[in-house]
Amino acid sequence: MGQAGQLKKIGILLADDHPHFPQFVGSMLGADFEVLGSVSDGQALVEAALRLAPDLIITDISMPILNGIEAVEQLRKAGCTAKIIFLTVHTGADFVRTCLDSGATGYVVKPRAANELLRAIRSVIAGDTFVSPQAGIDIAG
Repeated sequence: MGQAGQLKKIGILLADDHPHFPQFVGSMLGADFEVLGSVSDGQALVEAALRLAPDLIITDISMPILNGIEAVEQLRKAGCTAKIIFLTVHTGADFVRTCLDSGATGYVVKPRAANELLRAIRSVIAGDTFVSPQAGIDIAG
């Protein structure tokens, strides 16, 4: 148990098959966040999320074994309540809608990650939905 007034760090699980992804994302996170683990395929994401019970999952769409969307669908069916942000190169309304329909509340395109990821994390943790304007869909509409 932490000291009085000390807030629990938000636990984050990362999933992407790019080897530098954990370092890239970790460098953007502040002291309020703790990376619980990093996996490189969708099946490992499902297993790690159910084992680690993160507050937030940041995942790519394109990964081996199971893609990120399939993994998120399996997690939701298994009762996982973690907030989920897709961090991906894919743009277009169909990708965004599919990800949001799978149970995600955030969608950030990788070229915008340095500017938008922290804002997206804070937004989804607060219960809002965040979608990069460059993703190709206006969720307000």
